[in-house]
Amino acid sequence: MPYFTAPDGTQLFYRDWGAGRPVVFVHGMLLSGEMWQRQLLHLTENGFRAVAYDRRGHGRSDDPGTGYEFDMLAGRG
Repeated sequence: MPYFTAPDGTQLFYRDWGAGRPVVFVHGMLLSGEMWQRQLLHLTENGFRAVAYDRRGHGRSDDPGTGYEFDMLAGRG
């Protein structure tokens, strides 16, 4: 499964489908990137690259118990 490693070592799961101009999906609180499955499929069938990830502590991503500060989430932590 594809994972991205954040600077603090947290593993973040993502889906990266298709090719072309990218569209990135971010899910809401208490959900996961799986909620975008229909949109990912539709976009890839129409020539786009669709990317969705599970935010830290959600879905298949790690829940390190820390790192939820805005600076960390923005990649400045």
